[in-house]
Amino acid sequence: MPTGVFRIGLEGGGARLARGDPTAGPRELLPAGLTLDDLLGPDGPGLSDLLAMDVDGAVPVVATVLAPIESQEVWAAGVTDLRSREARAEESVDATPYDLVYEAERPELFFKAPGWRVRGPGEPIAIRADSPWNVPEAELALVLDARMRVAGFAIGNDVSSRSIEGENPLYVPQAKVYDGSCGLGPCIVPAGQVDPPFAIALEVRRGGRPAFGGTCGTELMRRSFHDLAAYLGRALTFPVGAVLLTGTGLVPDPSFSLAEGDEVRISIEGLGVLANVVAVTGALG
Repeated sequence: MPTGVFRIGLEGGGARLARGDPTAGPRELLPAGLTLDDLLGPDGPGLSDLLAMDVDGAVPVVATVLAPIESQEVWAAGVTDLRSREARAEESVDATPYDLVYEAERPELFFKAPGWRVRGPGEPIAIRADSPWNVPEAELALVLDARMRVAGFAIGNDVSSRSIEGENPLYVPQAKVYDGSCGLGPCIVPAGQVDPPFAIALEVRRGGRPAFGGTCGTELMRRSFHDLAAYLGRALTFPVGAVLLTGTGLVPDPSFSLAEGDEVRISIEGLGVLANVVAVTGALG
């Protein structure tokens, strides 16, 4: 059974790192003062070193699991899966850009969220009030260290407005980057604890009943993890590492859109389950 690195919130404030089962949750506190910024930076111990560290007691019962991110940025890759290309073409006025980027050597990479804007397990993800067509995007997240090496894996949700993006590809930042548009968690599993390919499952429940579901696997990705990370680091430095969402092969039909109150559950074998409820953000006007 793999071991995950959790970031937890303590009663009275403050955050600590802990380790535990990706599905059962955090069990053991790691040394006080240890941060993800240290672990992913150029000079600190690596994520895999946490597995052999002495623990600092049990995780308090009242602790809250937070998004496993600190000063890192989240970036994302688009059109890495054939189904994603087809869906983006369906929504778009002009499908040509998506066909071209799928076949091109250079991947589509875009900024998704700073660490402070990322939502963790149990926190609300959001859809835009000015968009009538919104979807979750269940994705494998690569956790990269400062040298752009894959240090670990997590579950990501690249919540997106398909209506805004489909209107014009230049609207991608508005379709992809807003409050509540990025979910991450429940933990980071160090590389070497789990191996690709990864099976990804998505379920959306509405009023307690299934509204959408599906499965896919990372073996269908056209681009390798190494290539995606290498392109991200070509002209950017990340002193404390970064998180890179790798794209999705799970795209709901055009008849489906997220609604306020929906529960979105993304599970990846070996990485646990990321569950969030949908809220609405942004006033119309």
